[in-house]
Amino acid sequence: MGFEVRQFGKPELNNPVLIEGLPGIGNVGKIAADFMIDTLKAKKFIEIYSTSFPNSVFVNEFNLIDLPVINVYYKKMEKQDIMFVAGDIQPLNEEACYNFCNIVLDIFEKYKGKEIITMGGIGMPKIPRNPIVYCTANNQDVIKRYKTKNLDEKIFGVVGPIIGVTGLLVGLAGKKNIPAIALLAQTFGHPNYLGIKGSREILNILNKKLNLNLELDKLDKEIQDIEKEIRTKKIIKLPPSLKIKDETSYIG
Repeated sequence: MGFEVRQFGKPELNNPVLIEGLPGIGNVGKIAADFMIDTLKAKKFIEIYSTSFPNSVFVNEFNLIDLPVINVYYKKMEKQDIMFVAGDIQPLNEEACYNFCNIVLDIFEKYKGKEIITMGGIGMPKIPRNPIVYCTANNQDVIKRYKTKNLDEKIFGVVGPIIGVTGLLVGLAGKKNIPAIALLAQTFGHPNYLGIKGSREILNILNKKLNLNLELDKLDKEIQDIEKEIRTKKIIKLPPSLKIKDETSYIG
């Protein structure tokens, strides 16, 4: 099961925080990561390819073929630098996910990283009007550092297993004594639903904690457009009983 890591340059980073956001439920983590990368103009410096990634390709805006790849970006900040792990796919199976996470951790340790943040969604049977963001971590200290009134740490019983890189990276980081936290926002668990609202709630927390100076108002119009399309049933054909509600689900 091969992995190919291509690196472009060797940036000097100051105790970076690593933020992961790959596709998952509602694409919550991916949307949040892509927004930060685009807004902060983070620079790509690593590409990771693998035979354990999906056996498909993407057609890009130039009508050419792109292989599935997960990228690592960096952004120099005033006080603490940031690394991002983002892409359009995740490893396909358990062994590949373990191998991929260990590669990311090796890269992270090489740059003397400080802590890791992963992002994802909690699938709900109905659309949450005001998504709650939950957190879990590999130690209590990192939860205390990120705790705000908008972050609920009482996650036991709310989710089942946290599947994929979002959960496993936090667990494996703990074996290396690397503080890591997962931020999970409620979203509608429909395969065609984009959880931008949940992404915005996570971004709001990170914006304040990491002093990112993100203009989150840019997401508001996209949220309004999606909700309008849902109401007119252009994106998702909702049954009559399905309305936007405030409730927590056990679905992980």
